Amino acid sequence: MSKNLCLISLGCNKNLIDSEVMLGKLREYKLVDEPQNADVIIVNTCGFIASAKQESVEKILEVAMLKKKSAFLVVSGCLSERYSKELQEEIKEIDIITGVGDYNKIDLMIKELQDFKITHSHPKIITNNKTFLINDEVRLITGSNIHSYIKISEGCNQSCSFCAIPSFKGKLQSRSIESCVKEIDTLVNKGFRDFSFIAQDSSSYMRDLGKKDALIDLIDAVEKIDGIRSARILYLYPSSTSERLIDRIAESSVFQNYFDMPLQHISDSMFSIMRRGANKKQHIELLNHIRNIKDSFIRTTFLLGHPGEKQSDFDELCKFVNEFKFDRINLFAFSKEEHTRAYNMSDGVDSKITKNRINILNKIIIKQQIESFKSLVGKNIIAIIDGLSKESDLLFSARDIRWDRDIDGEILINDNLSNEPLSSGYYEVSIDDFKGDSLIGRVLRKLN
Repeated sequence: MSKNLCLISLGCNKNLIDSEVMLGKLREYKLVDEPQNADVIIVNTCGFIASAKQESVEKILEVAMLKKKSAFLVVSGCLSERYSKELQEEIKEIDIITGVGDYNKIDLMIKELQDFKITHSHPKIITNNKTFLINDEVRLITGSNIHSYIKISEGCNQSCSFCAIPSFKGKLQSRSIESCVKEIDTLVNKGFRDFSFIAQDSSSYMRDLGKKDALIDLIDAVEKIDGIRSARILYLYPSSTSERLIDRIAESSVFQNYFDMPLQHISDSMFSIMRRGANKKQHIELLNHIRNIKDSFIRTTFLLGHPGEKQSDFDELCKFVNEFKFDRINLFAFSKEEHTRAYNMSDGVDSKITKNRINILNKIIIKQQIESFKSLVGKNIIAIIDGLSKESDLLFSARDIRWDRDIDGEILINDNLSNEPLSSGYYEVSIDDFKGDSLIGRVLRKLN
């Protein structure tokens, strides 16, 4: 059998890490972009909210129609963990359905497919009812030659009313600091210099082991790794993030002043309904502490249309966003998910009202982002070039050293004043203009 592999990774960057583990296990395969050219197709799904579930199902159906008759189709990830029986009954073209616990066994699953020739009419469900936590697995990093994500834990101990993650990912399970350092050290030796640390709730790292503020210990250990240049932490949960942790990030020579803190709302009423574990006063005190840090970059997420959200709650949120001025904001509409407290709440918000609220708040966000871009024009910054831009092969794609990859924006490099060809690395960049959601800049010099 020929060995062409097409892997489609959907959803968040935590999912991407699991996909990279599977690519590492199947590294003898040749990667192809088109499913019709593959002998093995893997769709690593997302099942977090309704729109993600729909995207995953549509992609599975699309691939099922395109694949060769002899090809094997494997569906993994959150959607198949939550709805394995439904997928087995409805999409007969799937050969294996596996959830969130067996990414490191994907090579064995496919070998079993080949050895025993499981028929397409009877998808086989393989799951061990345990969430996979990366340890010593070798990943095939995708998308950049300089940046990698590092997953520090799985699962979540929070009890947010709207979130189904604990129901299928389970309770918090933290990696050891030694495991994280070993993986980073290996990647640094391969040329990676920039890292983003992620989890469902990063600021609760090691609380399952009885430790608080263990991220500080992780920061201490990472800073000692020879060759690491920059890093940032994603998904700091407000109620488990201390000022001590914030100050340690600000003091770090490696970790950027990047604070990704999903608030979800701002009114005390909604914090209580959503079971967020802190009130408005506590949130604002923490945010003001962060904003007082030089060059702080604050990203957040708001959830609109949750049952119980009144017009006064939304007005309060708009006023707050107008006044605080975040650097980046993501907006989501409430999705009614099984196995959540909000699933059975009766005081739901009409979808048209939710959509209108998102549109209103999004106008405020766009205006603030334009102001943010204008403030950078004419300044020189340290930026990371990841490679060529998807917009054009004639442009390089860069980002502010504080920014995370892909989600915080792009600096299009259209001129190079240094004395050497551009490649992945760190540069001093002059910001000359902006267009749409991209800045435009020129390289002044390469930084060692």
